[in-house]
Amino acid sequence: MKSFLPLLAAPLMALAACNSQPSTPEVVDANPDPMANQIANAAPVELPPAIRADKTFRCSDSSLVGVTFFQGDKQVLVRAPSTATAVRLTAPEAGKPYTAEGGWTLSGDEKNVTVTAPGKKALSCHV
Repeated sequence: MKSFLPLLAAPLMALAACNSQPSTPEVVDANPDPMANQIANAAPVELPPAIRADKTFRCSDSSLVGVTFFQGDKQVLVRAPSTATAVRLTAPEAGKPYTAEGGWTLSGDEKNVTVTAPGKKALSCHV
């Protein structure tokens, strides 16, 4: 029996010395993402702007108009009257009047605005 032990130990020592690679685990993805390539090549996403101010204005005809101003000065939401469904108006660049389809326009700031609704005259409004 004693003569077999050195014979068995020699091949085991040789096998143990063969594994010279670092012991990092191998990650096998058994369920790859089918859209991974499309996501990697997709254009960057722009987040919507944050709300800067939400104001209610009293207009020259004694009506109320609600306006939500957004960061970047390129978008507002207008509610005329102040309880109506909001309409999104956009500006081509900061400082220009906001417009929307149908004849909506808005110009001004968070203290005074001029609003024109479809089929109506322009209203001067203040906080």
